[in-house]
Amino acid sequence: MTAGAGAPGRLTEIADGVHAFVQPDGGWCLNNAGLVGDGEDAVLVDTAATRARAERLRGEVLRVVPRSPRLLVSTHFHGDHTFGNCVFPEAVVVAHERAREDVTGAGLHLTGLWPDVCWGGVEVVAPQLTYRDRLTVHAGAVRAELLHPGPAHTTGDTVVWLPEQRVLFAGDLVMNGVTPFCPMGSLAGSVEALRMLRGLRPRTVVPGHGPVGGPELLDDNEGYLLRLQRIAADGLAAGLDPLQTAREAGPGPYGDLLDAERLVPNLHRAYQEALGGERGAPLDIPALFGEMTRYLGRSPVCRA
Repeated sequence: MTAGAGAPGRLTEIADGVHAFVQPDGGWCLNNAGLVGDGEDAVLVDTAATRARAERLRGEVLRVVPRSPRLLVSTHFHGDHTFGNCVFPEAVVVAHERAREDVTGAGLHLTGLWPDVCWGGVEVVAPQLTYRDRLTVHAGAVRAELLHPGPAHTTGDTVVWLPEQRVLFAGDLVMNGVTPFCPMGSLAGSVEALRMLRGLRPRTVVPGHGPVGGPELLDDNEGYLLRLQRIAADGLAAGLDPLQTAREAGPGPYGDLLDAERLVPNLHRAYQEALGGERGAPLDIPALFGEMTRYLGRSPVCRA
């Protein structure tokens, strides 16, 4: 599959003791990360897809704090958020218990989807500490709540909520300028998760991909997902399969989002749930990548 390099990331302070590492433009495999702490102790939220990008993140972190973080939160198992864990050997990796299962099960599968990307000898580092529903961690004086919203982007998502700063690291439950992606989790669960996050009343939202924003990002993502449910219902009523429905409906008002081809696998999840399927039940991801290629007329572009 085709690859294209995106811009390097940079760590920027977004609240007192809170930094976001944003990698433009946020397309395939260009995720965000975060750093939380009071200068003496810090917690890292996610890493990056390639060794070079993870080393860039490490350099940015050590520009801000005196030593490497001793705790690293993985918001979910996808390699763009976890492959760089190996660049932070000092850290204990914490994640939802399902994310540990998925990290070990997926291994380096992502590298096979884009074999021409220079991954740089990344290694799989599974979480050593897991939780089920919620967990509180402390980075010096900063308190962070790790919350599991249920099956949404994946079945093992974590969001990191800083109640005093009202900052939400949403992982890939939220995108900004990038098409949401739920075939490995749940469409209905994603809608419910966004409503739960809205109830936190965040002031600042760090999405999994794309620029930092505010609570309006929750509304934007919910709007996309609700349209997805509607066009899936229409496609089923018309006897169309997900690929046919995607071609018929197109991206509609979301045509300016990156990676619009995700409409196809998202519709597979929408169909599966509309037909009574279990939330988070596995789908054939390689086959769905093939359908995205047919929808686009070319391979999806990895920007890492």
